[in-house]
Amino acid sequence: MLCAALSGCGNGDSMENFSGPTMGSTYSIKYLRHADLPAAKDIQREVEQILADVERQMSTYRSDSDIARFNALPANRCQKMPAPVLELIRVGQFLSEQSEGSFDLTVEPLLDLWGFGPQSRGEQVPDSRALAEVRQRVDYRHLRIDEDRLCKDAAVEVDFNSIAAGYAVDTVAARLAALGIHNYLAEVTGELKAAGKKLDGSAWKIALEEPRDDQQVAHRIIGVDGYAVSTSGDYRHYFMQDGRRYSHTIDARTGAPVLHTLASVTVIHPSALMADGLSTLLFILGPERAWDYAQRHDIGAFFVMRADTGFNTRANTAFERLAGGGKQQAEH
Repeated sequence: MLCAALSGCGNGDSMENFSGPTMGSTYSIKYLRHADLPAAKDIQREVEQILADVERQMSTYRSDSDIARFNALPANRCQKMPAPVLELIRVGQFLSEQSEGSFDLTVEPLLDLWGFGPQSRGEQVPDSRALAEVRQRVDYRHLRIDEDRLCKDAAVEVDFNSIAAGYAVDTVAARLAALGIHNYLAEVTGELKAAGKKLDGSAWKIALEEPRDDQQVAHRIIGVDGYAVSTSGDYRHYFMQDGRRYSHTIDARTGAPVLHTLASVTVIHPSALMADGLSTLLFILGPERAWDYAQRHDIGAFFVMRADTGFNTRANTAFERLAGGGKQQAEH
């Protein structure tokens, strides 16, 4: 996602912004500042504490995180978990059921096997024996919640990469609102939510990238107020082998990266957590099944498909309705 905040003038307010590293990537916050707000450094401190908590609870790249310690447990064990972790498990189970098991939070061993996970040993197409063995340890139905504990009846491992950043955006946005900030754009590792207006009174503009791996090109620009925007695609994390493209997005039902013409899906939703998860779910389903799912559940979705001459796009009516405030094509 490319985010643009234009300057302007009015009523003594000013545009404030800060950014930093998080979750192996970056975050950025832009907001309209007025006299009654806390100092900018205090707001940044609160945002960074939220992000540190998310990493401490949900990162699979930290051996001391709550979920990493759970992943190290053998089968038939339970571990007490903080409420946010259990919330994400419930969301993941819902998305798994909605996708008939294609979306699955327990794909961590498959990500490692294909070379995309924290314990991977290089990108490669695995042999059939290794794939069959790892698939025995992938199934969301092996997880269950027992009061404040997360339990496993098989040696499954949880990966929150498909929803953790969205959760972080929602949590940051809620804290900004509680501090009296109602005009903001919050972005964490590419997941974002915008509310209110910019300094010049116009809507926050979000540029959707064309799914190219050679350069960043804005494909379309939309206006957002009160919604989150998430894009999932195969154009950033993939490898090529024998002329075939292998994406980092795994279909848990097949145990392999998705293979279809869908290059990216953008979802607009009131919740960044749900936008994050749904964009991944739709991308896994592929162009036809994803379109039907979005239509059936009134999910605002914008699809970009690969074609012989470039890309074809398709947006449903829910997307056009939610993005109508800033709908325009970007000039290349």
